[in-house]
Amino acid sequence: MAPLKSSIDLKSNTKTASIELLNAVLADGIDLSLVTKQAHWNLKGPQFIAIHEMLDTFRADLDDHVDTVAERVAQLGGFALGTVQSVSAATKLKPYPTDISAIKDHLAQLIEHYAQVANEVRKGIDKAADLGDADSADILTGFSRSLDKSLWFLESHREV
Repeated sequence: MAPLKSSIDLKSNTKTASIELLNAVLADGIDLSLVTKQAHWNLKGPQFIAIHEMLDTFRADLDDHVDTVAERVAQLGGFALGTVQSVSAATKLKPYPTDISAIKDHLAQLIEHYAQVANEVRKGIDKAADLGDADSADILTGFSRSLDKSLWFLESHREV
């Protein structure tokens, strides 16, 4: 689908490629946001309150970055694809188990999911830069820093 009219001075094919890239990041980001809440609601164990509250801050950060990514899609003349159906069809994340409660199990799953999204976002930074879309690369860089920090926190809670 060709982008809608936008006065941003990127070539049409650059806008189209950036919109596709950003919508892929959007799907993974929304999925990760939902996964984070799934864990938040269902974890059990001695560190419950610390991790429960930490996941609330992760969710807020994810929602801010997802919103910025979606708004960039619209700025480029695209349609942000954030419905459950769109996200389900496009996410690269494997399904999160809904039958776990132990904190260690949630941490293992969250680490895997956050690492996957962080690594995909890093690839997206390079792709956006190669496209000549410095603003999208910058948005993804901010998202990457946030994901890496969350991943560090998760890994620091894991038993060694």
